[in-house]
Amino acid sequence: MTDLEQQKADLLGAIANADADALEAIRVSALGKSGTITALLKTLGGMSPEERQDKAPAIQGLRAAVADAIADRKAALDGAALEAKLASEKLDMTLPVAAAAPGSVHPVSQVMDELAEIFADLGFAVATGPEIEDDWHNFSALNIPETHPARAMHDTFYFPVVEGEEHRMLLRTHTSPVQIRTMTKAKPPIRIIAPGRVYRSDSDATHTPMFHQIEGLVIDKGIHLGHLRWTLETFLKAFFEREDIVLRLRPSYFPFTEPSVEVDVGYSIEKGRRVIGGSEGWMEVLGSGMVHPKVIAACGLDPAEYQGFAFGTGVDRLAMLKYGMDDLRAFFDGDLRWLRHYGFRALDVPTLSGGVGA
Repeated sequence: MTDLEQQKADLLGAIANADADALEAIRVSALGKSGTITALLKTLGGMSPEERQDKAPAIQGLRAAVADAIADRKAALDGAALEAKLASEKLDMTLPVAAAAPGSVHPVSQVMDELAEIFADLGFAVATGPEIEDDWHNFSALNIPETHPARAMHDTFYFPVVEGEEHRMLLRTHTSPVQIRTMTKAKPPIRIIAPGRVYRSDSDATHTPMFHQIEGLVIDKGIHLGHLRWTLETFLKAFFEREDIVLRLRPSYFPFTEPSVEVDVGYSIEKGRRVIGGSEGWMEVLGSGMVHPKVIAACGLDPAEYQGFAFGTGVDRLAMLKYGMDDLRAFFDGDLRWLRHYGFRALDVPTLSGGVGA
């Protein structure tokens, strides 16, 4: 056996039994810049053409055989390592890979659910209506004359005038049109709340172009202002979950109620913040009053036979007061950090027995 054949046999034997570190050492010692096979290849340059023709095939064959053996061994070692890794890493496909992304309920949705629970216990039903409304339901039927500032272009989002259209269309500015639609379709007694989105051209820390309102309506025989005060007091005590709620009714004016009253609620100062309850100061929270006889007549009912009261407030404002939020615009920014801080868990369903501030 020649020296090259012996060298080849030794190298292939070492390669066959080498681990990853030993294999790299063999590669460097044989094929590296100062390796034995590299040194043999360098000798070809000093040979005569006849010697090179005789010796070159054997040296090149040695180099190719060692390189192929190293590559095969490396592939075998990599495959074995991968198999070992896969065998040690077990994945239970019956379980989720990771915890589900935490979802949360927006404070506005939570407050609407709370209000629905409170008024359902008082015998009220939830009524809805279109957000794209006509000016008769939104203004005229509510005793709002055409010259009233509430109809102004700078306050109301009107749609373009359509030729032949009986009433001009707009984005409703309050949920009061739901009261009109209910009174024109249902017979008294009527007890409803009407929550939903409304639109006005306004934007600052306490106003946004789109916000949420809830209005209440009661129509029956023998209804008077005392029923209104008791309803509002019961509602506010349940919503704020405090018995020390104090109300103050101030005379006011709304075209659709007569008499009209603004409702203030007492508050206390705790740690530099206003907290509903007590009577250190007063804060306006509601507009209300007895339904105007003209509104009752516009809906086809006899105001001499039926009376009623109505009230309305901003859902977003109630959420701010109850949960300590300072800026109304944050409700609509879509900031997940804000929602994670103020949001409610999906299973926190408000109930009167378990509490509406879940």
